[in-house]
Amino acid sequence: MKKENLSKKYIKDIKSADVWSVFKILADFVKGFDELGDLGPSVTIFGSARTDESDKYYIKAVKLSSMLANRGFNVITGGGPGIMEAANRGASEHKEVESIGLNIDLPFEQLPNPYTTIELDFDYFFSRKVMLVKYSMAYVIFPGGFGTLDELFEAMTLIQTRKVTGVKVFVVGVEFYQPLIDFLRGSLVEGGMIDEEDLEMIQLTDDLDLIADEIEKSLSNQIDILKDVGLSDTKYFKSLQKFFSGNDE
Repeated sequence: MKKENLSKKYIKDIKSADVWSVFKILADFVKGFDELGDLGPSVTIFGSARTDESDKYYIKAVKLSSMLANRGFNVITGGGPGIMEAANRGASEHKEVESIGLNIDLPFEQLPNPYTTIELDFDYFFSRKVMLVKYSMAYVIFPGGFGTLDELFEAMTLIQTRKVTGVKVFVVGVEFYQPLIDFLRGSLVEGGMIDEEDLEMIQLTDDLDLIADEIEKSLSNQIDILKDVGLSDTKYFKSLQKFFSGNDE
């Protein structure tokens, strides 16, 4: 289908008052909850769909996801090319975990990559974004464009407003992201729009071993938080506890 026709399709779908859209939204959430609810410890990796496999960040994404998968963590991405492909590629080297791609139909760029063991297709960005963050205990942000920045700030907003707790945010690419951090500190903090401690939510680093270690350390903290808020009977809690108990044996 041509890009122009796909664009018209999305505009019509979003702007119409068609009650059937409600069922499509519900279907997005139901399949996400059904497929991801008992995955066990998972990490979501975000980044540009346009990153070539020869790029240093593509190579880093393959390496990090392989390191995480080797430690027993599932890897979740948006299912497309670029950094998403790299992350699924690294995870797919380890058959004991899942390499998950949460794809979305777009008029350009978003073709599914071949390295997923679980692939879900979503009609709506907002339902897909919920699934990208809901079942992850850490978010890793590689360099990217508007979509990646949107996901970074969405994650920070959720943590800042305590909608999610105990989740780590790692930003890979010191050279790439340092100007953004400088802007946040120089304009938002100095302007009183965020607090200095809000920036502490982000750990900017190129040290992949540090990221893997910190994510593994945070697992017990995540279990304690879920227990404290009364979620010890959920499938998600039990999947985390099973993983943690298995590693203690």
